Amino acid sequence: MAETLPCFHCSEPVRPDQAIVPDPDQPERAFCCHGCRAVFETIHNEGLDSFYQFRTAPAVTPRTLSQADIERIRELDHPVAQEAFVAPVKGGQEAQLLIGGITCAACIWLLERHLTALPGVLSFTVNHSTQRARLVWSSEETRLSDLLIAIHELGYTASPYHADEAELTLKAENRTAIIRLLVAGIGTMQSMMLAVPLYFEMIGDVTPEFTQMFRWFSLLVATPVVLYSARPFFSNAIRDVRTRHLTMDVPVAIAIGLAYTASAWVTFFGGDEVYFESVCMFTFFLSLGRFIEARARYRAGLTGAALGSYQPRVATVLRGEESEVVAAHQLRAGDRIRVKPGETLAVDGVILAGHSTLNEAALTGEYLPESHSAGDEVFAGSINGEGPLEVEVLRTGSRTRLSGILRILDRVQSEKPRIARMADRIAGVFVSRVLIIAPLVWFGWWLAGADNAFDITLSVLVVTCPCALSLATPTALTSATLALRRMGFLPTRGHTLETLGDIDTVVFDKTGTLTEGRLHLLDVLQLGDLSSGQLLAIAAGLEQHSEHPIAEVFRTTRPAPVADVKNHLGQGLTGTWSGKPVVIGHRAFIESSTDTRVIPPDDSQGIDLWLAVDGIVQARLMIDDRVRDDAADTIRTLQARDIRTIMLSGDRSNHVTRVARELGIDEAVGGAAPEDKLKHLQALSEQGRKIMMVGDGLNDLPSMAGASVSVAMGSATDLTQLKADGILLGGQLNLLVRAIDASRETRRIIRQNMMWALGYNLLALPLAAAGLVPPWLAAIGMSLSSLVVVLNALRLGRETQTRPVQPPEKPKMTSRGQKEAPTS
Repeated sequence: MAETLPCFHCSEPVRPDQAIVPDPDQPERAFCCHGCRAVFETIHNEGLDSFYQFRTAPAVTPRTLSQADIERIRELDHPVAQEAFVAPVKGGQEAQLLIGGITCAACIWLLERHLTALPGVLSFTVNHSTQRARLVWSSEETRLSDLLIAIHELGYTASPYHADEAELTLKAENRTAIIRLLVAGIGTMQSMMLAVPLYFEMIGDVTPEFTQMFRWFSLLVATPVVLYSARPFFSNAIRDVRTRHLTMDVPVAIAIGLAYTASAWVTFFGGDEVYFESVCMFTFFLSLGRFIEARARYRAGLTGAALGSYQPRVATVLRGEESEVVAAHQLRAGDRIRVKPGETLAVDGVILAGHSTLNEAALTGEYLPESHSAGDEVFAGSINGEGPLEVEVLRTGSRTRLSGILRILDRVQSEKPRIARMADRIAGVFVSRVLIIAPLVWFGWWLAGADNAFDITLSVLVVTCPCALSLATPTALTSATLALRRMGFLPTRGHTLETLGDIDTVVFDKTGTLTEGRLHLLDVLQLGDLSSGQLLAIAAGLEQHSEHPIAEVFRTTRPAPVADVKNHLGQGLTGTWSGKPVVIGHRAFIESSTDTRVIPPDDSQGIDLWLAVDGIVQARLMIDDRVRDDAADTIRTLQARDIRTIMLSGDRSNHVTRVARELGIDEAVGGAAPEDKLKHLQALSEQGRKIMMVGDGLNDLPSMAGASVSVAMGSATDLTQLKADGILLGGQLNLLVRAIDASRETRRIIRQNMMWALGYNLLALPLAAAGLVPPWLAAIGMSLSSLVVVLNALRLGRETQTRPVQPPEKPKMTSRGQKEAPTS
């Protein structure tokens, strides 16, 4: 058979006479096809040759795209096709992609640098564990299909990400992990059955032939464990060495490889000790710890598929008098759909007809259903209660609020907090030191003439594996983050949970944050013979002809028949009721319209409207924004934790003072422009304060950017939520306290985990080096250490939810028959 050469790009064998060698002076750069050569030239021209140095597996052989493939990719440029996986973001479009062909970290390095260098690409990141990519690009500069073709031309594949496909992939990986664990478990039991009788001399008069037979059986049992169950450790270790980033997989792979190789040598050529049972036990316990940690993350809903399952695949669309069941992705804005009791909304929309309660736990964390009727906006993922609803579609696919939450969770998972990076650095340093100490231990015992020098060295490698150290931080952060999300507080940055624990000052906006952000009727003062019901009906009859925010206060009141209504902008309204002239408006307008002097009240707390009938003032209507139900309790709880509370508002100072006095806020500033708010925060920062800013409007963005942590209300604008570090999905202010407490508890758990992991390794190392820990005991100790860390972190997630947040009170009816709106 003719000698072959490996392709420089994909390592496929190629005969010298068939190889493509562009440069005779570099014969090692031979390619099997023009596709590999083209990819190499692209990588070389962009200065990315380091890809070939750091890759840990051969690259995929690029496949030439056919015209049909290109046309299929071009179809993804159509707006209809993009609705399911593309969403608009600031400066461009964002797409969630599933990348195929990734074999190692170098592939991700190459893809990210190649794509970000292309025109129009704002950012491109790939998650190695899920092989999901987040692409942000300017549709005005380039087409999505051009970028996907560029990925294909590198030898990889790119397709739109769908939660169901990711779920299938996750299940396949989980099934493989279970099989690996079973193989290692069976191997451990069988190898121990063979080894224990010999270790403890349970079988007398054992002949050398009998011992050798046991060794051969042990080799047969351990081989599939090493080649299959331990395969991830070897592949990860090779990757780490190539990329010069040491993790715990390096000493794990060395320990397993050395123990198996030495045992096989003894089995074939003779010797004193074999370590097959230690190899199997080490692989099993380490795989078990990783499996438990992975399953815990999966059960906690870390993957986007957990929330994506809230989105149904079909919906009932109404076309005239007929109804038809269609795929959810076929719905368009403006369509009318019917949502039956028990069904889940597939879109964001507004209720056209019907009244029901909706369970919005997937969106707000609020476990009690909320009442909704015609005119209310509803969101995908909400579960309809007892009544059928007719809903007009507003947003579908990736533009729904639930999809936005999924994207935020993906971003949080891809960002690594400072404390997690520190743990990785410590683990890397620890691994490098162990790799230096282990051969020194062997050399020292060898010089001392010890027969068990190899045993001791193996125990050092196994017992000091920094598995617990690597799991200490991410498991705790994951548990706390997902527990808060389920309650209704959504961290949107990787550092949010870490920074919250340092907060000593909370700055609130007023309108829409401490208050509900909408006007309410506080009281009706009767000044004539008409009843309060008649007065409200007349006011509603007048205000139904106005678009002013004040008119919204009377929308739920049945209006009286008022004719000839005229709107006097900025002053009030006039009309005729039962043949009598009626007027509603401010004091000056009433006085000019009725020639009656109105005495201003001394107890005014908001906006005063006056109602006159037939030239006689009949009522004073007191209207104002209302403080949120849980605002006062939240303020008191923060102050009890020695956290200073401040209110910065652009509203008039007397209203700010009244709200501050009602809530007991430490400091209140009214009439503050956005620039003034930012200056105030900067002054606090110069005093060493760690600030949380809570707001809901675009005017709060400058001050939110100047805070250590910024939190947006669930009712805030999309841009405000995009810039915030956290979102109160249900608008519950008491979750701010819970988030701060969770951050501090998380820090305590991480500190416990780190102290345990470091303490265990520092204690176990000298014991193992002194020969006091056999390899099998080292495997058990290392695995138990990791298990303690994981279980301690999972306890954090459970404790965070043991005291459920009390929801706002349900709407109540006033004595005048008006419905008071609940907190938003």
